[in-house]
Amino acid sequence: MPIAPELLEILACPKCKGDINPTPAQDGLVCQACGVVYPVREDIPIMLVEEAVELAAWEAGERQAKP
Repeated sequence: MPIAPELLEILACPKCKGDINPTPAQDGLVCQACGVVYPVREDIPIMLVEEAVELAAWEAGERQAKP
């Protein structure tokens, strides 16, 4: 299920407070400024800095943050 546009309007990157955009598959939210993706699990955006996945790792197929 795509993320509601109303929700995207109010969400911001928790690290830099910048804009975020959904991934093409709608399974994450990308902050281009920080170069990270916040995963969406069970239609819930996980907006925690420690859960963010590096953009390059996300594009390589990783969906979990490294400890």
